[in-house]
Amino acid sequence: MTESVFHERQRLELCAVHALNNLLQKPEFSHQRAEEICRGLAPNSMINPHRSLLGTGNYDVNVIMAALQTMDYAAVWWDKRRSLESLVLSEIFGFILNIPSPVSLGFLSLPITRKHWIAVRQIEGVYYNLDSKLKAPVKLGGPKELKEFLHGCISRGSCEILLVVRRDVEDARLWISTEEQAGT
Repeated sequence: MTESVFHERQRLELCAVHALNNLLQKPEFSHQRAEEICRGLAPNSMINPHRSLLGTGNYDVNVIMAALQTMDYAAVWWDKRRSLESLVLSEIFGFILNIPSPVSLGFLSLPITRKHWIAVRQIEGVYYNLDSKLKAPVKLGGPKELKEFLHGCISRGSCEILLVVRRDVEDARLWISTEEQAGT
């Protein structure tokens, strides 16, 4: 089944672009389009704070959120203190995670990590890890396995989770169970 799953592989520091495209399951965003979003976010800035100084990518969350807005989606920060059981998965389009990732030079792994954007999405009833550093998408399984994966990322620390939802779902807070909403 992974043959039919769209999966861009990592190049330069474009993990945010790859995460967006892997989430959307098509090459919607390019390096050039991400650069245009950056310029729009900081139009009068000599040094753009939303990307790497070298212009090779390393885009921040603002670029991801702005890109999603152009597609009528919203990114909702997940409060990791909440139970993953309160997620209404049927209302969530997908997930973008910012996770620590080891740095390597060729085959040499360095003792440092950098932040890396990955996408997770359900496709034809199965959740996949669509990390651009993987050779191919990794099948996670159903809702139980998805929550185990997300919990594992959270428990390792230094992980941020964005829920990607349609704008109307964000406005009505349909991504979280009504019991959880009543408690907030």
